[in-house]
Amino acid sequence: MPELPEVETVRRALVPVMEGRRILSAHVGRSDLRWSLPDRLAERLAGRVVGGLRRRGKFALLPLDQNETILLHLGMSGSIRIHQAEPPIGKHDHIILAMSGPLAADTGSDKRLDPAPQHWITFNDPRRFGWLDLFSGETHPMLADMGPEPLGNSFTAEYLSAAVDRRTGPIKTALLNQTLVAGIGNIYACEALFLAGLSPRRKAGTIRGGRAERLVAAIRTVLNRAIADGGTSLRDHVQPGGEIGYFVQRLAVYGRAGQPCTECGSTIRSITQSGRSSFYCPDCQR
Repeated sequence: MPELPEVETVRRALVPVMEGRRILSAHVGRSDLRWSLPDRLAERLAGRVVGGLRRRGKFALLPLDQNETILLHLGMSGSIRIHQAEPPIGKHDHIILAMSGPLAADTGSDKRLDPAPQHWITFNDPRRFGWLDLFSGETHPMLADMGPEPLGNSFTAEYLSAAVDRRTGPIKTALLNQTLVAGIGNIYACEALFLAGLSPRRKAGTIRGGRAERLVAAIRTVLNRAIADGGTSLRDHVQPGGEIGYFVQRLAVYGRAGQPCTECGSTIRSITQSGRSSFYCPDCQR
């Protein structure tokens, strides 16, 4: 499942080909993905001007004129590709947007430097666990209860300590709770806990003081490294340009059960927590 770095990689790649440009036409190949798509979606997207792209947790937000926003979740196998020539419609290409070139300074006008499409944006999803919605107003119900962004100023050691205070469950499970912190999934929770020297078994309520400071710093470091590397490609993730996410080469514990720890040589272990596999070094993490 794409996590914060993968979605941020997609957002950054889309900025130069979508922001301040018009959707000239839209192809919508089916009425549903994980859930039903908005009615008349292709008709409603055609002609709209795209504003400043944002990300919230694992969701990408593409603001449009007329106070509407596209909310996109990639799901388990979804990917975005950018084409410079009109692509053939593949079996799993469910949505294709033809984008104009840069608009004139007055983005509300129809004056374009080039009236022909300059890029095509394809959403491909073989397993159809992804999702797209079109909503009006400031926020979407799916985003209403999310915790702070882990790379934002409000995610501090003090916040984390208060958020997990008196929680008796493991810290690994708490990090996956999107109401406590947005965007962290299984891969980066495992990697951050390793970097912070904290066991995934440790009770969340014990994360305070120096432990909280180490964990917040580790989360920021791991996420920033992953974004710089284009995310992690284990199975389905590719960057919009077609490249894999190279953070897979940096993984210290995730998916490495039975292999030696890169720091101490001990054998990496795997346990199941809340239905998810947790990978850790029993000697480096306490």
